Amino acid sequence: MAREKSDSANVKKAAAEKKPVEKEIPAAVSPASTAKEAAPAPEKTAAAKKKTAPAAKEAEPAPKAAPAAKEAEPVKKAAPATKETEPAKKTAPVAKEAEPAKKAAPAAKEAEPAKKAAPTAKKAEPAKKTASTAKKAEPAKKTAATKKKAASADKRKAKAPVVEPESTPAVAEPAPVMEEPNLPRRSVAFIGSECHPFVKTGGLGDVMYALPRELARLNCDVRVILPRYACIPQEYQNKMIYRGEFYMDLGNTGRSYYVGIMEYIWDGVVYDFIDNEEFFSWGNPYTNLVDDIPKYCFFSKAALAALNYMNWIPDVVHCHDWQAALVPVYLRTLFKDSPVGRARSVITIHNLRFQGVYNIPTIKYWSGLPDEAFGMGALKQDWVEANMLKGGLAYADRITTVSGTYAWEIQTSEYGERLEDHLRYHSHKLRGIVNGIDYGMWNPETDPALAENYSLGNVLDHKMANKLALQKELGLEQDTGKFVIGLISRLTNQKGLDLVNAIVPQVLDGNTQVVVLGTGDKQYEDAFRAYEGSYKGTFSACIQYDEGRAHRIYAGADALLVPSRFEPCGLTQLNAMHYGTLPIVRETGGLKDTVEPYNEFNGEGNGFTFDRYDAGLLLDAINRAKSLYFNNRYHWDEVVQRDMAKDVSWEKSARQYKDLYLELTQW
Repeated sequence: MAREKSDSANVKKAAAEKKPVEKEIPAAVSPASTAKEAAPAPEKTAAAKKKTAPAAKEAEPAPKAAPAAKEAEPVKKAAPATKETEPAKKTAPVAKEAEPAKKAAPAAKEAEPAKKAAPTAKKAEPAKKTASTAKKAEPAKKTAATKKKAASADKRKAKAPVVEPESTPAVAEPAPVMEEPNLPRRSVAFIGSECHPFVKTGGLGDVMYALPRELARLNCDVRVILPRYACIPQEYQNKMIYRGEFYMDLGNTGRSYYVGIMEYIWDGVVYDFIDNEEFFSWGNPYTNLVDDIPKYCFFSKAALAALNYMNWIPDVVHCHDWQAALVPVYLRTLFKDSPVGRARSVITIHNLRFQGVYNIPTIKYWSGLPDEAFGMGALKQDWVEANMLKGGLAYADRITTVSGTYAWEIQTSEYGERLEDHLRYHSHKLRGIVNGIDYGMWNPETDPALAENYSLGNVLDHKMANKLALQKELGLEQDTGKFVIGLISRLTNQKGLDLVNAIVPQVLDGNTQVVVLGTGDKQYEDAFRAYEGSYKGTFSACIQYDEGRAHRIYAGADALLVPSRFEPCGLTQLNAMHYGTLPIVRETGGLKDTVEPYNEFNGEGNGFTFDRYDAGLLLDAINRAKSLYFNNRYHWDEVVQRDMAKDVSWEKSARQYKDLYLELTQW
C-alpha cells in the first residue's frame, strides 16, 4: 500500500512538473560560477544530460525561515535563497516528510512521502513549514492522465537516469516507526566517503549505514551525503532519482565543476549522492593521495553547497574521517554567511592513522580555503604540509571517536599518530562513543547464511550443527570435539597478524582448528596459505572477503581472535559475541571497552584478553580459552549465553549521539 501511494505521488509530480529548471550556484559558492556561465559540454556527467522534468522541479529549494533569509541576503542574487521570503504554503514537496507536529505518524503514513526529500531546516515550527497534508489525499482518478503526460515528458528525455515510478520505486522498504516521537527533534546531515550497501571497505561503511537508521527511530531527521562512485551496484543506481544540478567553483582552478544530486530513500533515511564523473567515475573509492586529495576537496565543498541548493539546512553536520574533514573548515570559512553556516559540526575519527596529509600548495590550490585555515593550529603540519584531518579537528564543534579507551589512547604518543598534542589541546570537545552492530544484518535467529538458525534459548542445541557445516565447507576434519578459532580481518600489521603468524604451530595441537578469512598484505596472505598447505584439514586460509562465509564463521567457530596492535572500536568481536562465539582480544581501544576478561574464580567476564603486544601473551590467552572449553564446558556455555544476552546493538550508542546533538543545539 505504501508503495502504491508513493508511486501515485511520484506520477502526480511528473504531470505538474514538466520543465527542467537549471539553478544558480548556492550561496556559499562563488556567484560568478552560475550554471549558465559554466556549462561546458565536457564537464557534464550523464545525469546532467539525462535529467527529467519531474526531477528538476523537485530540486527547487523550499522557503526558509526569516533568520535564514537574513543570512543569505548579501548574496541574494546568486543564491537560491532568493525565494526565502515566499509564503510557507509554497514550500516545495520536499517538505512533506516532516510533519511530526500534525500527526502521530503511523508506519504506513511515514512511508507514504518517502520519495520526497527531507524537511526544511527549522524544526521548531514544523507544522508551518511543511506542505499541506491534503495534497497526499488527492483522488486517484487523475492517475491515468498524469501517467500520459509523464510518458510524453519522458519521451523527450529518453535517456534519463530516473526510473519510471511504476516500475522501480525509490523506496526499498517502508520507513520505520518512530519509537520515541516525543523526543526533541533534530536534523542531521551525515557526510562520509562510504556507506553499506552502496560502497564499503571497512567499519566506516557499517557505521554510516546503521547509525543514521537508529537515529531516525529516535526522532532525528537524517540525510546521508555520499559520492556517487561508479562502483555502486547498478541495482541502487537504477533507483536513484535526479534531484537537481548546479555548477561550483573549486579552489584556485579557475574552473566551474558540475555537481549533480541523485537521491535514494530507504528505511526512513534519505541518501543524496554527489555526482561528478571527473572525480567519481573510477572503480574504487580510494586510489592514492594524488587523486584522492582533489576528489575529497570537491566532495566536502559540494556536500555543503548541495545542502544550500536543496534548501535543507541541518541542525548538525556530522562528518567522518579525513575524507570529509574539510567540511567543518568550509563551514566556518567559505560557507559561514550562507544558510548552511548556521549548522553545528561534529567530526568522528574512525581510524587516526589515515589523515589526508599533503603539501600546502596542493591542498590550498584544490580547496581554495583562506590563508588563516593553514595556520599551525589548523591545517599546517611540519611547516610545509597540510593535514586535512587536523584542520577538521580544529574547526569542528565536537570530536568523537568510536570508543572511550581509544579517545584516551589517541592523546598519547603511542597511539596519537603525531596528533596527540593537537588532540590534547582540543580534549574538552573530545568524546568516546563505542560502536554497535545492526541486529537486522547480524542476527543468528534469522541469518539466511547459516546452516541452522538459533537464538539465546537454543544456542547450545544448534551451534554445533553450524560448526560441522563450516568444517565441511572449508575441508576441515568434521569433529564437534575440535576447538575452532576464527579470524576475520584485513590482513595488515594493525590487526596483530605478526603475533598470530608466530604462534600458529603451537596453537595447532591436534585438538584445535584455525580458520582465516580476509585479504591484505602479501606477506600474511602467503604465510597463511603456507600454513594451510602444511596443516591440511586443520588450518583453512580463505584469502578473500565473502560476507556469507563471514557469517558462517561467526556461527560455527568457538572463539574469534582479535589481537590488534590498536583498534579504535572493532566490530568483529561484537558480531562474535552476538553469535555466541567468545572473543580472544588484546586490551586496546574498543576491544578493552567491550570485552571483559573471564575470571575463573567468580565466573564473571565475557571473553579472554591479554594486555602487552606480545606473541607469548596471545598464546597464553588462547590456552586459557581452550582450558575452559575442554575442562569446564558448563562454565563455557554460561559465557556463551551471557554474550548472546549482552546488548551490543546501536540503540545505546545512538542515544549518546542524540544527546551530543542536543548539547550542541540548545534552543
